[in-house]
Amino acid sequence: MTIVFAITFGLLGLAGLLTLLRIVRGPRTLDRILAVDVLVVLIVAGTAVGMAMSSRGIYIALIVAVALLGFVGTISVVRLVERREEYR
Repeated sequence: MTIVFAITFGLLGLAGLLTLLRIVRGPRTLDRILAVDVLVVLIVAGTAVGMAMSSRGIYIALIVAVALLGFVGTISVVRLVERREEYR
């Protein structure tokens, strides 16, 4: 199982690097917002894999809170950007 966890962390790290690249190079604001949301999901997934690796479920509340804040934050920022573009 250690090999599976190592591969999973490696793939999550690669996805994180690609997401950071999209944040830096994203041509539009909405691309960057979506990339930040993906990064939050990757952090939640990495925490879940670490929790499974240690066989301890002490971070479940943290995972739920971060996922909820990421979702609500993304929706709020998208609405703000959408309204700003309507007035242009």
